Amino acid sequence: MDQNTKKQRVAESVLEYIDNGEVLGIGSGSTVNILIELLPKVKNKIQNIVSSSKNSTKLLEANGFEVQELNSIGRLTKYIDGADEVNKYLQMIKGGGGALTREKILASNADKFICIVDESKKVEILGKFPLPVEVIPLARSSVARQLVKLGGRPVLRQEFTTDNGNIILDTHDLNITEPLNFEKKLNNIPGVVTNGIFAINHANILLCANNNEIEVSEPIV
Repeated sequence: MDQNTKKQRVAESVLEYIDNGEVLGIGSGSTVNILIELLPKVKNKIQNIVSSSKNSTKLLEANGFEVQELNSIGRLTKYIDGADEVNKYLQMIKGGGGALTREKILASNADKFICIVDESKKVEILGKFPLPVEVIPLARSSVARQLVKLGGRPVLRQEFTTDNGNIILDTHDLNITEPLNFEKKLNNIPGVVTNGIFAINHANILLCANNNEIEVSEPIV
């Protein structure tokens, strides 16, 4: 089974988790884009919907949804998003599409975070996927030096600006054995808006498509 078919299957599977009266947060990325195309099937269950990126907002509006601002909504009942990597504790690297800051804000304001992936995204140790770090442009060089000291190889994402007007340093060669501590350490570097480790706000449920089924997991304690 090819990867696109797996993405389609896991996007379809999460529809069963959408209950009546949802105040739903929607993430970004290729798997989420498939989900957005399917969401009209359960539109009657969705009370309000909030998006993590301009691209997702456009796609939601094209599918008949009126996207709300988080500030006017408050808490989300569920947040649904993909991941670039995820471990058995449901800690993730996200932000390959550059929407990590808004994704992290929505995840932190949701009662439940459901992550949808295909099996290629499951890893033992985070870091093979380059870790996105959103940085205020003024601090690009100083943050890059700190990332090098921490063992990373930061690379400026060319011709890319986040929805917040910032830059991304994709940081290679990391072996993130303690995601929670490393997430906090990076966020304390002056000039870092946030980084793509989702350990403080990890997923509560992981839906993962393999060749045979949708595997459902909760974090290993």
